[in-house]
Amino acid sequence: MERERSPGMKLTLAGLMAAVLIVPLLMVYALVYDRESRSEQAQAQITRGWGGLQVVTGPVLVIPFLYEAIEAETVDGVVTERRRQVRRELFVSPAKQAIETRLDPDRKGYAIYQSVVYSGALEGAARFMLTSELDRLDIAREQLLLDEAELRFGVSDTRGLSDGASVSAGGERLELSPGSGPMATNGAGFSAAVSTWDGTDALDVRWSYGLRGTRSLSLVPRGGETEWTVTSPWPHPSFTGNYLPEPSQTETTAEGFTAVYPGITNLALGEGLLSLTDTTVDHSASADTRRSVATTQTATIGLVEPVDLYSQVDRAAKYGFLFIGFTFAVLLMFDIVGGARVAAAEYLLTGAGLVLFFVMLLAFAEVIGFALAYLVAAASIIGLLTAYSAATLGTWRRAGFIGTMLAALYAVLYVLLNEETYSLVIGSLLLFIALAGIMYATRNVDWSSVGRNEGELPA
Repeated sequence: MERERSPGMKLTLAGLMAAVLIVPLLMVYALVYDRESRSEQAQAQITRGWGGLQVVTGPVLVIPFLYEAIEAETVDGVVTERRRQVRRELFVSPAKQAIETRLDPDRKGYAIYQSVVYSGALEGAARFMLTSELDRLDIAREQLLLDEAELRFGVSDTRGLSDGASVSAGGERLELSPGSGPMATNGAGFSAAVSTWDGTDALDVRWSYGLRGTRSLSLVPRGGETEWTVTSPWPHPSFTGNYLPEPSQTETTAEGFTAVYPGITNLALGEGLLSLTDTTVDHSASADTRRSVATTQTATIGLVEPVDLYSQVDRAAKYGFLFIGFTFAVLLMFDIVGGARVAAAEYLLTGAGLVLFFVMLLAFAEVIGFALAYLVAAASIIGLLTAYSAATLGTWRRAGFIGTMLAALYAVLYVLLNEETYSLVIGSLLLFIALAGIMYATRNVDWSSVGRNEGELPA
């Protein structure tokens, strides 16, 4: 019995109880992951009838041509040559194109889950011409079947296409057909036949269409020069992909954003204007990757939520053991130095309350938002553990110390969750202060003795 009451044994007991609480903390992580997966499934339900993450490209002019292929054939031991006409396609990228996009965001809900969706209006102008690259590809103009040419537009999720699409070439409005999109969108999109162009002069194309999508819009640039301007009232854009907008021409305010990609050239893309294949290779990838797969290069604009509650709760839960450690350290100091006797069950129940905070935070955040949920969960747990500590430690003065410490910890945690740059600095300083306080409070403790020194912590 005496050995159980020694400071060293009490420290060991507190450590064992803290280790046991790792199991429910891991269960909290699994719960966050499960709820996040449910949220993604709900968002998939929303996009099923609206339109998903959209990738667009185009237009690209596709011109069939015929060339004479020579094949060797062996008949009765005699090698002979056979000539036949082979049909292939020439892919012509615009010499210059300018695209303007307007994104009007909205939130769509499914049960308690929500997803950011948008209705977009895209319009643009492009100019095509046959260049001297024809000679490099060993194609004569006479081989081109210009009366069978077509314009192809890529839209990755055609469920999002709305009425009112329009394409004109050389001032003549064209009839649109579904499918036959570029490979950059895996063939999804729409096309328009161009039968009146003779290939001598430049072909000017104008187009527009409406598009619905979810969370992000990506453009696959191609051609000599691509200019892209995007405006939206959404105040929290994310610019990713292989190309970023020009900072001096991009503005983000509380009323929305304007992003300008002033000119993505074919030199940056590493592509010619004429090609025999409809692929876009990411030249920033390794040589082995480039050989094995063609990777689409994009400029991407995301409409992100200012607070992703699942990532916030996940980050908060990672500080769970820190909360348990701080609280157990204070209880241990009251036990060893202050004269209060804390049993193993009291450690466990206190730890269970600390773990319950993260479950409450997740449950309420899905309904009322992260900030208000944090306030409700923190206030509930602080009140619960303060009242319980009054019974465990014997006085409300000691319980008030526990409550004040927890309030400070929850306040600091909220700052850490909203501070990306200095979160590690703040966390390390907090640990340093805690360790210094424990060292000071236990400076006269004989860890192998049975007795206690009195009065270092408030009684």
